[in-house]
Amino acid sequence: MRELIDKLEETKTLSRNEFKKLLFCGNDYLFKRARSVADAVYGKNIFMRGLIEFTNHCKNDCLYCGIRAGNKKAARYRLSKDEILDCCKKGYALGFRTFVLQGGEDLYYTDDVLTDIISDIRTAYKDCAITLSIGERSAESYAKLRKAGADRYLLRHETANETHYRSLHPKNMSPANRKQCLYELKKSGYQVGCGFMVGSPGQTPDHIVDDLLFIKELQPHMAGIGPFIPHSDTPLGGSWAGGLRLTLNLLSILRLMQPNLLIPATTALGTIDPQGREHGILAGANVVMPNLSPISVRDKYLLYDNKICTGDEAAECVNCMRTRIKSIGYELTVSRGDCIF
Repeated sequence: MRELIDKLEETKTLSRNEFKKLLFCGNDYLFKRARSVADAVYGKNIFMRGLIEFTNHCKNDCLYCGIRAGNKKAARYRLSKDEILDCCKKGYALGFRTFVLQGGEDLYYTDDVLTDIISDIRTAYKDCAITLSIGERSAESYAKLRKAGADRYLLRHETANETHYRSLHPKNMSPANRKQCLYELKKSGYQVGCGFMVGSPGQTPDHIVDDLLFIKELQPHMAGIGPFIPHSDTPLGGSWAGGLRLTLNLLSILRLMQPNLLIPATTALGTIDPQGREHGILAGANVVMPNLSPISVRDKYLLYDNKICTGDEAAECVNCMRTRIKSIGYELTVSRGDCIF
């Protein structure tokens, strides 16, 4: 198996069958090589992003998501511009230099509403990066938000396989449109992030290889992958969660495929394993995303069950994260943490 790992590190790609062999290799050498590559590009720095979950309204009805339109048990909320700016103010004082505005596809937040918010954040925090994670929009909308001051955009493609995609999403959503949005975002000048769920219902090794090959084709700046975790109030609430080892293997594979990627050790990893985020960093991840959202709304933004850190103050979360990262030989860095091209 070492030969495959060395080949991937050298050539940045493998055949479909070789990728499938590597998915379940259970080889710590894979983690070692991925961590070495990450260290060579980014050193011992782990970049923190301030996550602001500003709305849990969503027009979509994805079968796996806790804030899907059809979940009548969800307690809906929206943050005002002043509340969002207050999150940024607290985050800046704690050392955050990237703010991630994440929400469902909420029709209330028109281009005008969003450009007003983004412009005010950009004016107040000129040395910070602004990341958006608000789903599928038009090319014109992406361009307007970019002009207003947004730097990055996260849009997980969820699965690159069309059949698998349609098994997880309503008929009005198209995998082709999802991918086209990512290409439009790159054209608009964003640093772009995609990603997928590991262990989602119906996923096969071939589907995962499709994801890897799509990421290789797209060449994003960021790639967010995490284990699928079911939400009890969704049609897929009775499904099994994704596994830790396969997720870690994939983090390492992505690092070897594209050494300069920004890869988060996700909250979902920490949810399925108490040391999940530390394991993620040691497998090649280099980003963490503590939550800056008001505590009063955190337990309402539940994409999946049992999400961790919903009751922690932001300062407490950052201090805890800094200590945990230091314990494995890395440093939580005060930096925008841009992708190194």
